[in-house]
Amino acid sequence: MNGLLDKILGSLGRSTLFLGQIVAGLPALLPRPRLVIQQVYAMGMLSLVIILVSGLFVGMVLGLQGYNTLARFGAAESLGVIVALSLIRELGPVLTALLFAGRAGSSVAAEIGLMKTTEQLSAMEMMAVDPVKRVVAPRFVAAVISVPLLTFIFTAVGILGGHFIGVDLLGVDAGAYWAQIQNTVAFREDVFQGLVIKSLVFGVVVGWIAVYQGYTAVPTSEGVSRATTHTVVVSSLAILGLDFILTGLLFSGV
Repeated sequence: MNGLLDKILGSLGRSTLFLGQIVAGLPALLPRPRLVIQQVYAMGMLSLVIILVSGLFVGMVLGLQGYNTLARFGAAESLGVIVALSLIRELGPVLTALLFAGRAGSSVAAEIGLMKTTEQLSAMEMMAVDPVKRVVAPRFVAAVISVPLLTFIFTAVGILGGHFIGVDLLGVDAGAYWAQIQNTVAFREDVFQGLVIKSLVFGVVVGWIAVYQGYTAVPTSEGVSRATTHTVVVSSLAILGLDFILTGLLFSGV
């Protein structure tokens, strides 16, 4: 038990020092914004399809389940509030981060791990190019940018999916659906704390874990595969654990 704890604490300490290296290398990206833009496209834009499809179906399921529950109490007009708050406070940030970790995070870890295996990172060091600044930092920043943007898209599409089920198929009044959302959802308590803060934290965590796992991967095919798996597993556990902590901190007084 003590050996496992020492291993976890040691890995956490090394990853924290690595995060410090990334942060120190961020100013080097200012004259080279193209590096970040390329990674935002590769990590964010190419994840858009799965985000759109997942958001739509999650919203539709929320609309269906919410209507069946609310109709029993004669409160079907409150369907918009249930769908919107569920997505804004919890499901939007969490599911987006999980999908991003599975699609983009694993890809980044595998890509950096493969560059290490083929000695591309060592070649950069021989040419006096810092691989942390050139390879790692742009991908980290791209994750921090992409996750909040994808979270907003996921949430918006989910609300539209709930509208499709509740209003178009089940007959809930459209005016009541949108009016309830407008009157109940608050920007600071819900949108800012739920979408903005959570998605930013999840973006930092997923990007950090992905680049660290890839950069420290054993330079073999098995090592790259293990790093990819660890990225998804550790990111998922970190997202769920941080979601509980953030919910307790942000919404305990709401």
